[in-house]
Amino acid sequence: MASTSEEERGQSRFIMTANHGFAPFAQEELRRLFGSVKSTVLVSGEVFLVTVSYSWQEAVEMITNQAPIFVRHIQPVQCEIAIDNLATGLEQLKSFVMQQNELNGATVSLQVRKTEDSLSEQSAGALREQLLSEFSELNAQFIVQDAEWILSVLVSSDHIYAGVSYPKDNISDWSGGAVRFQREDGQISRAKFKLLEAEKTFGIDFSAFHHALDIGAAPGGWTSFLLERGMHVTAVDPALMHESLKGHAQLKIMRKNASEVKFRDNQFDLLVCDMSWSPKQMVRLVKDLLYALSPGGTAIVTVKLMHKKPMALIREVIASFEEANMQLQYAKQLFHNRDEITLHMIKY
Repeated sequence: MASTSEEERGQSRFIMTANHGFAPFAQEELRRLFGSVKSTVLVSGEVFLVTVSYSWQEAVEMITNQAPIFVRHIQPVQCEIAIDNLATGLEQLKSFVMQQNELNGATVSLQVRKTEDSLSEQSAGALREQLLSEFSELNAQFIVQDAEWILSVLVSSDHIYAGVSYPKDNISDWSGGAVRFQREDGQISRAKFKLLEAEKTFGIDFSAFHHALDIGAAPGGWTSFLLERGMHVTAVDPALMHESLKGHAQLKIMRKNASEVKFRDNQFDLLVCDMSWSPKQMVRLVKDLLYALSPGGTAIVTVKLMHKKPMALIREVIASFEEANMQLQYAKQLFHNRDEITLHMIKY
């Protein structure tokens, strides 16, 4: 079992997770933040074990203040067990957990992950159930979400990594930052999940908006979400909207290109755009319609990363919007983003 010598030397270890294929950019963000970073691949392009020359709390504070774009989730590694026998390793893990006094009398979310080559042949869910049984002697109430503490466990081919942390310190309180939503009957597309995740991650109260403009709306995944939140929505797209949206009392559909429409000044308090266009075209179209967004209004747009240098592209896009009196609140690659990021901006 690993000792606490890293913390005593002012070092900490944690597991970093990014969307698949984007871990190199998350690592670059960490290098810019911490300077020297040692890392070991746990899941190619997605999950890394990281060592930095700061304590866990120092590292958490630095990451929180920096708000990285591609780092989706972190979890502390306070216990590292080398294993060639899973049962023995789990006994050592139990010993570590039983020593965590802060968990006594607390609500705890046990989050269990495993790599594809993990020594455990069980699913992560089945392994979690086994561990819950093993930890039954602990005076804690195990719940799924909104717990006081998170107990994180990751099992690889030769190690068990574990740590205890506050939910806010993990960037996301979902296991590995994988924010899951249940697909609903009649749901138009999975694009809706992006706004659901943005609502939670960015702390946006969508029900507070009244008039929304959805640019490039078809087939209507985002439009349907906005209507559910009680807004009047103007949807702009030359393509057809989903049949289920037709005739909605609070929806106006404009089958035109975004470059062809005209609105009143300050007509909308929310503007959203999730078009599969090049970033420069998207920025131009959105900027040309910002006159219709009222001061203090919110814009949520996705930026497609059709570029080998996404960091430079993102800086260019943000700078262009800032020139148009848009103040960036968040730039984040959400779990439900693919080769894109989501921007949350407010007009001033």
